[in-house]
Amino acid sequence: MMKKQKNNGVPMSEENAKKKLEDLGKHMVAEVNKGEGPTFETVLRTKSNIIYDEGVGCLRTGDKKELRKFLSVSQARTFMQTVAIGAKTKKFVNEGLHTSIRGLYYQLKFSLGENLDEDLFTEQSESNALVEDLEVALGIKREDLHLTTDRKGVVAGAMTIEDTFGGEKTTIDCRKQGRSGWMIPSDVDNGMKFRDIEADYVLVCEKDALWQRLNEDKFWKKENCLLVTPKGQASRGTRRLLRKLADEGLPIYCFMDCDAWGWYIYWTIKTGSMNLAYLGRDFAVPESRFLGVTMTDITEFDFLDKLTIKAKDVDIKRAEEMLSYPWINMHKPWVDNLKLVLSTKKKIEQDALQGQRLTFVGEYLKDKIDKKKWLP
Repeated sequence: MMKKQKNNGVPMSEENAKKKLEDLGKHMVAEVNKGEGPTFETVLRTKSNIIYDEGVGCLRTGDKKELRKFLSVSQARTFMQTVAIGAKTKKFVNEGLHTSIRGLYYQLKFSLGENLDEDLFTEQSESNALVEDLEVALGIKREDLHLTTDRKGVVAGAMTIEDTFGGEKTTIDCRKQGRSGWMIPSDVDNGMKFRDIEADYVLVCEKDALWQRLNEDKFWKKENCLLVTPKGQASRGTRRLLRKLADEGLPIYCFMDCDAWGWYIYWTIKTGSMNLAYLGRDFAVPESRFLGVTMTDITEFDFLDKLTIKAKDVDIKRAEEMLSYPWINMHKPWVDNLKLVLSTKKKIEQDALQGQRLTFVGEYLKDKIDKKKWLP
């Protein structure tokens, strides 16, 4: 049965981005016509301007802003670079062509002329930061500017997608992708829409090896879910897809290691990251739940006690840091689990669930979901 689709993201978001770039240019021209120097206002992306919005449940930027002026010795170069990025990405959208932020850097490196000693950009880090400034100032995503990021993430399950790319439409059935699954692109908004989603929930599995284990067992088919692996830290495309699936009403369950990296990956999915705080809820899933592996699993399943690993300094430090975050220490189950890490100096990987038998992983996950045994 086909589920009713409620929200496929911002319609024509690349057209929205193009209009905002044009409006920015018109604003600058109007300032010049009035005899004023053109300006560009953006939100500060410093750590001091990142807050946790309890009402929304994610990290976002605050209200502090910065006004950049062309008629300023210290800001003229940065201002010119920002305008160049805006003009170039608008050209990409008009041409219907995509490139990476590395490709953008090389497109602009010699924009002042190859016979001049000075380049417009000397390091890619310069252009990267200004792409982010445009994103936050205009309220758009770099993908809307036809700037791609690495593809990293795989899906299998009861979902069909219609992908319009390169002038062609392709129907992708995530039930029929074999052992490889469907690789998540960097842009899951422009030219892409859900045709049908029949799954009951999404299971996010940190490691590709465990995803393959569950895919071989056809866990997604038996339990009618979407099986996703971010293959470690989730990419922009994967995080955006999870947000869109949550907007379709699907619960998002996460299956990670009980260690510093597993916790970080989960909380980045749930609340967003400081690096992308300016994108707020568009790249965060506050509704997500942590199935495991948890420290309390060690006492519940006897065989796991022999399969724990000594926690490293980074695990201990990370647990202590997490206990200080108000958006984490407000949840008693998380506080209890993190304190167990500190007291026992142990951690446990999701791979350990295979210690008893390979198919136990699926049984463990099904039991957790059926009995609602998760951390918030």
